[in-house]
Amino acid sequence: MEKFNDLGYVAAAFANIQEVLEKQADNIRKAGALMADAIEADKLISVYGGGGHTTLVMGEMFFRAGGLSNINPIMETGLSVFNQSLKYLELERCVNYGAAIMKYYDLKKDDLLIIFHNIGINAATIDAALEAKKNGVKIIAVSSSYWQNEMPADHFIRHPSGKNLFDLADVCIDDYNPVGDSAVKVPGFDTAIAPISNVVDFTIAHLLEIECVRECVARGITPPVWRSANAPGGDEFNAALIKKYKPLIKNL
Repeated sequence: MEKFNDLGYVAAAFANIQEVLEKQADNIRKAGALMADAIEADKLISVYGGGGHTTLVMGEMFFRAGGLSNINPIMETGLSVFNQSLKYLELERCVNYGAAIMKYYDLKKDDLLIIFHNIGINAATIDAALEAKKNGVKIIAVSSSYWQNEMPADHFIRHPSGKNLFDLADVCIDDYNPVGDSAVKVPGFDTAIAPISNVVDFTIAHLLEIECVRECVARGITPPVWRSANAPGGDEFNAALIKKYKPLIKNL
């Protein structure tokens, strides 16, 4: 059988992940410590995707087998891929929309918020970060310095303030997503295909969970972690966590 040729996609994704592992280890550890702080204080860890496919990372962290049970998704269908595509594209560029979402979830001083948006300059991302910061919320940002630094200052998708997501966060984790995202050029076809930001950001999300749990164990804290509801005993194990978090998490 002829070997499948991915034209460099897997290598590009692995190289991006390896760059994150080599250059962002300290920031991942800092973020994991903030997440462990939230668990130690018996607080929720809120997660927000600033539009489009970055909302999927929020979904990956929420109510996931092997994931943290205190994840509070700042879920807005209008910004997600489950809205009509052209509609969410407009909404993620809409000034004050991200702020309105944050106001609804009513995060308080010293609450923790993780924001994923690999572009990191659009209105729904920046307004959400500004609103959270105004209320004293601690912010972990996962985004790309390439997009933030290389997009023109007057590009129409930028927030009117001109701010980048990394300007507003307490801990910044660079996912090194290249401008344009897609990693593969097929000979004879001039448009790049196969984006890698999803693979890299999902990996970062799980690295954050791992570091958080490791830090909790080092502190002698038992982190709240879901077991698979589809495995034997999963529902029974999860019942106590559901009883605790269902009144606190709007989307549980």
